[in-house]
Amino acid sequence: MAYHSFASYYDRLTWDVDYPGRAAYFHALFERFQTRKVELLLDLACGTGSLSMELAKLGYDVIAVDGSEDMLSEAMEKNDGAYPILFLCQQMEELDLYGTIDGAVCALDSLNHVTDPEKVRRILDKVSLFMNPGGIFIFDVNTVYKHREVLSESTFVYEDDDLYCVWQNGPMDEDHCVEIALDFFSFNGESYDRESECFKERAYPPEELEGWLQKAGMEVLGIFGDDTLEPPKADAQRLIFVTRKSE
Repeated sequence: MAYHSFASYYDRLTWDVDYPGRAAYFHALFERFQTRKVELLLDLACGTGSLSMELAKLGYDVIAVDGSEDMLSEAMEKNDGAYPILFLCQQMEELDLYGTIDGAVCALDSLNHVTDPEKVRRILDKVSLFMNPGGIFIFDVNTVYKHREVLSESTFVYEDDDLYCVWQNGPMDEDHCVEIALDFFSFNGESYDRESECFKERAYPPEELEGWLQKAGMEVLGIFGDDTLEPPKADAQRLIFVTRKSE
């Protein structure tokens, strides 16, 4: 998914995401589970780079990868050389780094945007391939519960001074996929310009992800619910996987 129009509005529509808090949460997980110090860190599907910058502030050497040139353009303009982040335009399943990494994160339901299970398996294989033995990979995913009870057949509206966005979701299908249609109306000083973006998200049962991780040589150290250190509840909307490359 290229995310052309979405890239221009992404930061304004995700104003409520606590990026410093998420970076601190991931940092705490690294500190808790690492057997080797995480220094060189991959931010996979980095989007507009907000999390990459917060991780760099915490002292990590960050490689930020995204498949959308538009998202990376926003990220590089926002960073503007403030942090020595290496930005790479690559699809997740085609990850190709210059060497190995100590750790990786993939946040904000980025894996849910990959609706082909074979591609998800390839992504996990790629992360494992470039991960040093003992390295930590942390990622989050939306749950089947969220897709069924929150996203399916729902409409959300976001309104700002000069931006109006309508987010419409179709029903969840048998593969736990939800089709999402975004319409952006931005004020140009005289009238509103309309742009649209459509994509799908797929929820993967945790046992399915665990099986793929095991085959990729990644040990699951813990699965937590909704950015906590607690086991996920039945109505958890987000799962956090903490995994480690076999030594």
